[in-house]
Amino acid sequence: MEHRLVLLAAVILLASGRGPRASLSQDSVDRSLSQGVDPDLIYLVDLPGFELADLSAGVVGDDGFGATYWSPGGHVDLRVHHSTSEAARLASTRIMGAEPWTAPVNCESDEVGRYRSGGGRHEYAVLRAGHLIWLNCPVGLVDRAVLKAAMAGVWQVTWKGPRTPPPRHPPVRRGDLPATGDGAPIKYRGAGG
Repeated sequence: MEHRLVLLAAVILLASGRGPRASLSQDSVDRSLSQGVDPDLIYLVDLPGFELADLSAGVVGDDGFGATYWSPGGHVDLRVHHSTSEAARLASTRIMGAEPWTAPVNCESDEVGRYRSGGGRHEYAVLRAGHLIWLNCPVGLVDRAVLKAAMAGVWQVTWKGPRTPPPRHPPVRRGDLPATGDGAPIKYRGAGG
């Protein structure tokens, strides 16, 4: 009987969205930092019905952070970048994954942030401590209220070890890539390849 009560309590907590917080493994944090992610940009959300894909966490752009939450029905993307002006950045940014890419963007502000939609996708964007955070997915996968609740509870990840990312290594120069064309390696094998 006691085991059933504990299991029932766990199911109720998970169903209410108050279950255990999503977390990144230390390996994922270390990997993200080694890719050049600014450690202050590592944020997570709780998204009921979705699991954080630990291996998806990593660098976006030069030092931004990204992670994916998945369920059997689809995935939701989290992205974080430096920004000092939410309005300026959002006014000039298309919605990630919109089809077509140039689809018009509808934007509404509320007490949590900005809800944006267009091109079959929707997202919430919030500005926290100079960091612009997006939570994006196809329309119909989760509703606006779920995105809003997740972004209202977004938090910055804490980690062990140094707070500065290790130095980035320069790209490897390859001698077999042509300067023009599709960039396929040059393989001299004679007629017919």
